[in-house]
Amino acid sequence: MTIIKNLFIAFLFMFILSAQSQSQSKLNVFYPGEVIEYEVSFMGIKLGNITITSIEEVDFSGKKVYSAKAEMKSNPGIPFVSLNAVFESLMEKNLTHSHQFKGSTKQGDNDWTTEKFDMKYPQKHIVYELWKDSKLDKTKKIEFDKKVNDGCSLFFFARQFTDLGKTVKVPTLIGSALSYTNLNFHGKTGKIDISAVKYPIKTLFFDGRADWEGVYGLKGYFKGWFSDDDARVPIKAEMNVYVGSVDIELIRWERGNWQPPKAN
Repeated sequence: MTIIKNLFIAFLFMFILSAQSQSQSKLNVFYPGEVIEYEVSFMGIKLGNITITSIEEVDFSGKKVYSAKAEMKSNPGIPFVSLNAVFESLMEKNLTHSHQFKGSTKQGDNDWTTEKFDMKYPQKHIVYELWKDSKLDKTKKIEFDKKVNDGCSLFFFARQFTDLGKTVKVPTLIGSALSYTNLNFHGKTGKIDISAVKYPIKTLFFDGRADWEGVYGLKGYFKGWFSDDDARVPIKAEMNVYVGSVDIELIRWERGNWQPPKAN
């Protein structure tokens, strides 16, 4: 797993998990056709981009669920690092947990490695499969009796429950195992500036700590900002690695007539 891949995965986990919010019913987080794109940078150097798409409602084993995907690509100008990855999630329509997750990473000109998770909640376990070049390479069963989220579904889960007003510790899928992330949802309003918007954006702030670690010392404290409106679009985030703080910033969006809310 490359440095850039871990940065992208961390970004998705930074916007994760909480519990029920009193304002939940007023939100309209999942918007079919929504496309939001982010730039990942370190000290002004562009490392790559993340594009997250809300697809549609689909049938999964007789149940209606939402489908979404995250596409991640490194900057071609960064030497010795190359990433082309797609994460796909099928999640509960109330955005509380995931039912299936596939993560595919391009390894060569035409070779892809895919990790697949099927959540067997009634049986209290998760089936993990590793595919290489379209061939099943490894499979295992992960025993677990709680609902879980993946790197794509968590992005939507957090948007649905941002103003909880307390700290939560939630199981998350990292690689082929389960770990935990601690989220402090303060319900604190504020404003933030980004290059793609000419005015200060009204936001909700949160921070937290990752109990897991990725390549390049990717762990520990992080913070982020959501749009303070019924869309709850993540606007910006910061996370620590060995050499300092990585910035993740919204640069493009397609969501009907939505525009980032203007701070007073």
